[in-house]
Amino acid sequence: MPGIPKGDTKLGTYGRVLLKLSGEALAGDRRTGFDEATCMEVAKQIARLVADGTQVAIVIGGGNFWRGRSSETIDRTKADSIGMLATVMNCIYMSEICRCCGMKTEIYTPFACGTVSELFSKDKAVAAMKNGSVIFLAGGTGHPYFSTDTATALRAVQLDCDAIVMARAVDGVYDSDPKENPNAKKYTTVTYQELLDKKLKVLDLTATVMCMENKIPTLVFSLNEADSIVNNVSGNNTGTVVTVD
Repeated sequence: MPGIPKGDTKLGTYGRVLLKLSGEALAGDRRTGFDEATCMEVAKQIARLVADGTQVAIVIGGGNFWRGRSSETIDRTKADSIGMLATVMNCIYMSEICRCCGMKTEIYTPFACGTVSELFSKDKAVAAMKNGSVIFLAGGTGHPYFSTDTATALRAVQLDCDAIVMARAVDGVYDSDPKENPNAKKYTTVTYQELLDKKLKVLDLTATVMCMENKIPTLVFSLNEADSIVNNVSGNNTGTVVTVD
């Protein structure tokens, strides 16, 4: 697919990735807000990727602050708007943590957000990554009823990413919820079609179909494992690889 030639990075496997971070994972044991030690560890791994030539775009969920679908009183459109703003807060925070670790960063949103971000433009985002900046894609798609999964898939397609790298609280894709079923089976590899057929809750339906149609693999693994982001981007998969076929 279009993008960076695979050999252009020392890590070797992917030249340009979209890293999807769970808001809950960044909260650590606090389960809300930010756990700075966790965020610093993530930033250090991102710095290693950038230093080795990998271009990195980042989408962060907003679940450490707000899950609009859990509200039974607020209009869904307004609830989703709160969720989009939560992702902006997360991206501002992680952007500053990355700057603290010596990286250049840019934040893009699909709507005007004062001076904290620029309006998303593929050309600007790609140019920033080629210039060594880590880019943060905040605010989802800018529309209600679309999750950050959909925003992740959409931006990965738009930016010609080689893979989606999904760091979560769970260490891969299982045939059932491992929290409820101690005998749940973990997949090493699984196809997007299997996600659909077996109703495995990894990505939402829109994101799954978009990734499948555009042939973008997704790496799903635990953020809590040591060096998990670097390991999975370099091809040492510790979780599940979701493939087209």
